[in-house]
Amino acid sequence: MKPRQLSILAGVSYLVIFFAAIFGNFFVLEAILASPVETVTQNHMMVRFGILAFLLTVVFDVVVAWALYALYKDHFLSGLSTYFRMMHAAIMGVAIFALPMALRATTETEILRQVDIFNIIWLIGLFFFGIHLILLARIIEKPKIISFFLVLAGLMYMIDTAAHFLLPNYDEYSSLFLALVAIPSLIGEMSFAIWLLVKGRR
Repeated sequence: MKPRQLSILAGVSYLVIFFAAIFGNFFVLEAILASPVETVTQNHMMVRFGILAFLLTVVFDVVVAWALYALYKDHFLSGLSTYFRMMHAAIMGVAIFALPMALRATTETEILRQVDIFNIIWLIGLFFFGIHLILLARIIEKPKIISFFLVLAGLMYMIDTAAHFLLPNYDEYSSLFLALVAIPSLIGEMSFAIWLLVKGRR
């Protein structure tokens, strides 16, 4: 594939990940957390579509990893960056296993336990994803503003994961950490996706 085609493929795949993750996280998981038994029993199709959405994020994560590697394969950090993104995708794939188990659960405690397992495993994956973003920023270099936010997002992913495991009272600061992760990642990754679609590798 030509560099421009690879850039468009990576940008489109990024957008698929973005919207699929929004649906899975903010519609499906939030609904389960708000009303575990009711959501799993009465809105089980929404939960099933949420599982599918998360599976799509894994598929297109691999596509992005491949496309970015093909685009920047001459850079000495490209292979390492790709490995870390693939680690994230693999761990995310394992995490999704917990969600079908939530569909089989019959009590609120067991449903929430499966969601918690999903979140913990995904958190571990996000630590490696953070490393990928930092390396990616070094690889693309320009636009510098996008590189800056990718580095910041990567650091925040790593710090947030570490805080989950190191702070016994993490829940007291969860809203702050959510903002610290969401703002730079949204700006950095969304800007990068749009840049790939509009100007990348022209």
